[in-house]
Amino acid sequence: MTSQTTLDKTGPGDGASPSDRAPASGLRGHPWLTLLTVAVGVMMVALDGTIVAIANPAIQADLKASFADVQWITNGYFLALAVALITAGKLGDRFGHRQTFLIGVVGFAAASGAIGLSSSIAAVVTFRVFQGLFGALLMPAALGLLRATFPAEKLNMAIGIWGMVIGASTAGGPILGGVLVEHVNWQSVFFINVPVGVLALVLGVLILLDHRAENAPRSFDVLGIALLSAAMFCLVWALIKAPTWGWGDGLTWTFILASVVGFGLFAFWETKVKEPLIPLALFRSVPLSAGVVLMVLMAIAFMGGLFFVTFYLQNVHGMSPIDAGLHLLPLTGMMIVGSPLAGVLITKLGPRIPLAGGMASVAIAMFGMSTLETDTSSAVMSLWFALLGLGLAPVMVGATEVIVGNAPMELSGVAGGLQQAAMQIGGSLGTAVLGAVMASKVDGDLAGNWKDAGLPPLTPAQLDQASEAVQVGVPPVAKGTPPEIAAKIADVAHDTFISGMSLASLVAAGVAAFAVLVALLTKRGANAEAGAGVGHI
Repeated sequence: MTSQTTLDKTGPGDGASPSDRAPASGLRGHPWLTLLTVAVGVMMVALDGTIVAIANPAIQADLKASFADVQWITNGYFLALAVALITAGKLGDRFGHRQTFLIGVVGFAAASGAIGLSSSIAAVVTFRVFQGLFGALLMPAALGLLRATFPAEKLNMAIGIWGMVIGASTAGGPILGGVLVEHVNWQSVFFINVPVGVLALVLGVLILLDHRAENAPRSFDVLGIALLSAAMFCLVWALIKAPTWGWGDGLTWTFILASVVGFGLFAFWETKVKEPLIPLALFRSVPLSAGVVLMVLMAIAFMGGLFFVTFYLQNVHGMSPIDAGLHLLPLTGMMIVGSPLAGVLITKLGPRIPLAGGMASVAIAMFGMSTLETDTSSAVMSLWFALLGLGLAPVMVGATEVIVGNAPMELSGVAGGLQQAAMQIGGSLGTAVLGAVMASKVDGDLAGNWKDAGLPPLTPAQLDQASEAVQVGVPPVAKGTPPEIAAKIADVAHDTFISGMSLASLVAAGVAAFAVLVALLTKRGANAEAGAGVGHI
């Protein structure tokens, strides 16, 4: 399969080869300015994954929404993003990543502005879905542009900075969201995307250069898109609803079974169609397949483990959202510092050692987080958070390079979609599975801990309600409860929550330890040299 690239197609039917073209001059096509441009766009999408969580209580109060409605502000976004990513990557391969990126930027910013102007929860959720769909267009296109613009020896550094932006935006979301909600209003959380989107659009029009492979797809696998989208929807929907329905519920397993059948039909169809959405031969590359699995495992350990840390900081230690975000700065800081350094290290050593070392650090950090107590000091917490950030940096960079670099140039968008979809599925899976571990541990321990503390017995219904509160670290204290009884309830709730978080963290550590073995199957991208190398480095 050829990996040559036709660069800067200036018009329809322009079939000149790369050797026939003059190098890009000035701003257009400049690699580092291209990186700056895509980083501004990607920052919006990554930031919106976490910044909205801080605004949810204010949205709920202002729009008089139910808790289930507010959950859909987040779930609708991630569901649309996860379902559309691979198809969006294919659109970039077909029509050019520059055009796809610019459409994604405009749509995402417009949907953000529409949310800020919304006066009903239904409108907010609807436009959040549109945010997810346009974000899906934007993310794989950004990776495709980096792959096509940077030569192999510079690609890891570029992906390192790209990963740094995603990590910093994801971790910094709660801090920025807390400041905006506290000092402005919840609408400002969404309005902030409008000027950022305008900046990304202006930079994109001036700087981005269209890159398309000579043998890029010329048709659409419509049935393949439908089957994959349906399978992804059923899987992510089951993971989102499992905590509510229960893992033993027939409805949960109906959707999981439907997703398995959907993936099976999709795989069968891909062997029959002339231009498949995802050529299954892509997965004959062991390093690429290992990279996809590694992204899933990393996201399970990271997103699933971090999910409980925010409750631990706010509900057990009593921190404000801003203080909780500030306590996560060691994690953010190490990702910011570590990602470019990881890019340099991976360029020199290849991805295998940095990836294995990174997942080992994640495993140790998650084990350390399993030892946290109600009175653990900020210094000890910071140590484990910093180690987690240090471990995540080479994995974000290296696994991305392994997936994108081992795919042919004409499938760089699909590869970028695979990388992002793996992260979304892993994050949903981690939150769902580790949430089930937490729920099971709390359900098993709460009644005994409650009785041992000498507290008044609870009815089964009261125990269920108390368990739901304790799973997020909230003491189930009724109004009018005497202070000494309230203190005992708080102690029981926090101790039980800690036991559940510890077990969930140990499971996450085990997942990360297994990922060390998967990392040993990776190697440098065999097709990375298909990158353009035009412009100024």
